Amino acid sequence: MFDVVRSDSRGFADHGWLKARHTFSFADYHNPDMMGFGPLRVINEDRIEPSQGFGTHPHKDMEIVTYIIDGVLEHKDSMGNGSVIEAGDVQRMTAGTGVFHSEFNHSAEDPVHLLQIWILPREASLQPGYEQQHFGREAKLNRWRLVASRDGRGSSMTIHQAVDLYASVLDAGNELQHSFASGHSGYLQIISGSVTANGERLEAGDGAAIQEVESLTVLAGSDAEVILFDMG
Repeated sequence: MFDVVRSDSRGFADHGWLKARHTFSFADYHNPDMMGFGPLRVINEDRIEPSQGFGTHPHKDMEIVTYIIDGVLEHKDSMGNGSVIEAGDVQRMTAGTGVFHSEFNHSAEDPVHLLQIWILPREASLQPGYEQQHFGREAKLNRWRLVASRDGRGSSMTIHQAVDLYASVLDAGNELQHSFASGHSGYLQIISGSVTANGERLEAGDGAAIQEVESLTVLAGSDAEVILFDMG
């Protein structure tokens, strides 16, 4: 199965200070056919206006991954972490037994564009935790760069679930392949540009849920940025 999720089929919310696209049901957007995919529960594409953001709010029993596409985001949490994350940065927060955090656009002039991803953990009531790493363009250029994994291998961050998250920046005309182990599924999200994935043309904002497929071939039709989840 290679099930394409078109960008304009996603949920949409416009709060003035926040414009968001929801791949899966989230907040006021409810689609019974899109409640998640495997352990993936949320893929939100957010655009936050300057100096605006999410005030302090709680999370529990979720792995939360923030992938900054453009701009700068300020993060504070009840674990004592305070950081500014920018394009190329990836942040992982294990909510576990419970955390409070806030997220604001650190810039007074420019919007921030990001993906926020929620992954169901392998077990409840984990100890809360936090990681942040920078994965620059060169580290992702025309290759799959492992940015988070179940075991933290290859200098990736650790996700407490059987999920490997890869990112790539592709020059037009370049091709990547990925093989799935038996029983694994995948989810491909196009951040920018256009690609052909297993024969399907995908544009920015499109995604694809992948099951019972041995391999994935991604050919960049233009300069592009993509992420891929490999889920055991």
